Amino acid sequence: MPKMETMTGLVKLLGEKDPPPFRVVEGRPGSPFVIAADHAGRVIPLALGSLGLSSAELDTHIAWDIGIAGVSEHLATHLGAFMIAQTYSRLVIDCNRPLEAHSSIVRESEYTTVPGNCTVSSLEAQARALEIFRPYHERIEAELERRVRVGQATIFIAMHSFTPRFKGFDRPWHCGVLYQHDARLAHRVLELLRREGLDVGDNQPYFVSEHTDYGIPHYGEQRGNLCVELELRQDLIASAEQQARWGELLARVFHAAVAMTAEVGGDAGSVGAASPGGPASSVVTRS
Repeated sequence: MPKMETMTGLVKLLGEKDPPPFRVVEGRPGSPFVIAADHAGRVIPLALGSLGLSSAELDTHIAWDIGIAGVSEHLATHLGAFMIAQTYSRLVIDCNRPLEAHSSIVRESEYTTVPGNCTVSSLEAQARALEIFRPYHERIEAELERRVRVGQATIFIAMHSFTPRFKGFDRPWHCGVLYQHDARLAHRVLELLRREGLDVGDNQPYFVSEHTDYGIPHYGEQRGNLCVELELRQDLIASAEQQARWGELLARVFHAAVAMTAEVGGDAGSVGAASPGGPASSVVTRS
């Protein structure tokens, strides 16, 4: 594996040939929507080689949220949203985990060991955080602070995708609506997606918590912004055509859901401890 450069006790991860840690679509002025795709990319910094994984392994769901970048781009276009997408693979560092979480830098994902993550030093982990995690989140925070300064509302949407089969369990849902304490928007989105004839997981196949998620707790609930996390099944968003259709569908749903929430004074749904819902055997925490 290539060596990372060291300078005066610090470890330098990204080089001149590595891409920036995120890309942004600025959106239309005045749009309340902010879309974050934390696992959109699958790039590995050159200094880390392939993390000891094959190309085939890096093409799978363990490395990125397959299809979510395309759906997010279409959705952002329809909503005029500010959109940010992470460039680097979640295997380098997970931008939807607190840095102190055990799963911030995983040694194993599903049944696959990640050799390049098995002996990461504290300095190397710090470099991944400083050069990938922090710039990404600082850009989101800068956008949210800009909106506060100009009095612009924010509706935060976290976009993710999930593998149809995980650890031997076939997941039946077409998509999932995830939330924690604030379900104002989530319950409306859930209702509207089910009206479309979709099998929609209510806090399935995952659920949100401060220990396993970053975006919804920090950019939604702690700031009092309307927020929701969506999970789309990867076999349903594999092609460009599928991604475009989901982008159009979700835009229609979000416009209607926000209108429904506003009709009841922005207090739709319950606000309080959210239950993961569904059978315990089918709900898993983030891996």
